[in-house]
Formats: sequence, structure tokens, C-alpha cells
Amino acid sequence: MFFLLLKYIKPIEEVEKELEPHRAYLEKYYSLQKFICSGRQNPRVGGVILCNANNRQEVEAIIQEDPFYSKEMATYDIIEFIPTMHADGFEQFISM
Repeated sequence: MFFLLLKYIKPIEEVEKELEPHRAYLEKYYSLQKFICSGRQNPRVGGVILCNANNRQEVEAIIQEDPFYSKEMATYDIIEFIPTMHADGFEQFISM
């Protein structure tokens, strides 16, 4: 499992122009059951995505499809982790 931390590198006004294509990208990977949750950071300096991918190479390929990445609106930090404890019901996401 991976945390994807996005950091905007362009002014928020430019980022907002790419919100619709970015949302379409998110919806694609939700439908493929790769994304578990996502949202803006507060303050609004970027975003966070919880991703259930098989390996880092898959994550890197997924990221390259994000308009925020391809149009150099944001950078991505990839943090891999292995859930060892979780709330009841979360196991459905681990075994995807």
C-alpha cells in the first residue's frame, strides 16, 4: 500500500484549471480499485492519495497519467507502507 503526497509547484489558480482532468484521472483509478481515498491537504498546498498498488513501478506508471504530474502542476512523494493494524472493515482494502 502507498501514500501518495502531492505538492503543488504552480500557483493554485493554474492548478484549479486542471481539476476536472485530475478528477477524471482519480475516478479511473477508483474504478480500477487502485485508489482507496484521496483529498486536499489543509492548508491547500497539495493532496494525498491512498493507493493499493502491487509495487512501486505500478504506482509510478499510475502517477504519470495524472494531469497534475504530466503538466508539471505537482510533484509526488511515494511512501510505501505495510498495514499491520487497522480498523474493522479496512481489511477489504488490503486484500484488493
